[in-house]
Amino acid sequence: MQKKVVVFGALGLVGRSVIKALEPRADWQIVGVSRRAPDFATRARFVSLDLTDARACRRCFSAPEFADVTHVVYAALYEKPELIAGWRDQEQIATNTTMLVNALAVLGDQPSLRHVTLLQGTKAYGAHIAPMRIPGREREPRHPSANFYWNQEDHVKAFSRERGWAYSIMRPQVVCGFALGSPMNMLSAIGVYASVQRELGEPLRYPGGAPNVIQATDADLLARAIVWAAEAPGCANETFNVANGDVMVWREIFRAVAGVFRMPLAEPKPQRLADAMPKHADVWQRIVTKHELAAHSMDELIGASWQFADAVFGYDGSPPDALVSTVKARKFGFTDCVDTEEMFVRQLTELQAARILPR
Repeated sequence: MQKKVVVFGALGLVGRSVIKALEPRADWQIVGVSRRAPDFATRARFVSLDLTDARACRRCFSAPEFADVTHVVYAALYEKPELIAGWRDQEQIATNTTMLVNALAVLGDQPSLRHVTLLQGTKAYGAHIAPMRIPGREREPRHPSANFYWNQEDHVKAFSRERGWAYSIMRPQVVCGFALGSPMNMLSAIGVYASVQRELGEPLRYPGGAPNVIQATDADLLARAIVWAAEAPGCANETFNVANGDVMVWREIFRAVAGVFRMPLAEPKPQRLADAMPKHADVWQRIVTKHELAAHSMDELIGASWQFADAVFGYDGSPPDALVSTVKARKFGFTDCVDTEEMFVRQLTELQAARILPR
């Protein structure tokens, strides 16, 4: 049966990977929604749209071409310049709520619509505020902190009951993949940091705080989980944690990173990347010229991800362990997994081959 999906946030870490997963599927038509044009080859049709503009959204999705939409993947996200503080900011919460409401105002009413995917994360377990219960499980009650997740979830659930379509809520942890300027892109942050250190003649040093145990989620694995949940009838109206299936310690991952860039690994040296790395923007430009890389500035590649890296690495202290259970997804039938160390090696090597990072 022919399916037609609208992917919101189509150039972000998640949206980009969902499009990649569906590209070879002839039974899926793909529409990507993003402010920017795609920076990669795709058969998807792209629409440029400001999701905070209710009238523009209604006008766009009232067009005949959207009358047969069967699926929505909502991966759009608004973040404030002060990334971490913004996670509890009322304006950020209100904006993310408004964007989702506008996105579904027309599409959610279409008789053809069958499924909506909503993205959350470990902030659902309060991991950004205090040590979370280990492991985080989907059946736990909502964390009481302010969070746009709950506003969006309530809207989707209410709309679903009214119109009869199904939904899935996916909760990955530290999504890793490539996307220009994503505010939470550990892959680009690690790759650019290592490249600059090597250019400066320095060994690779882990820049964070004390070790902690955490998980990562390959963006491609998450995309496969999203497509699986959208198609499996037994997954209707369920929430799933999604992670690679193993655990990691960031300091240990840096051993593999050092191997990719063929540079020595030295003892950790805490460093606030959000302060230190922008000062090396000229060094990055030198690397781009020297290795004939794609002409992306450091800011274009990283965005607010230095702030995210500082938080994830626990620069200013001892970050708590953060682990989620993926047992529920396995019980429902999603058994895919990824070795996290191998993931970083593969993804960094792919960025080198694409001339985003130097070899």
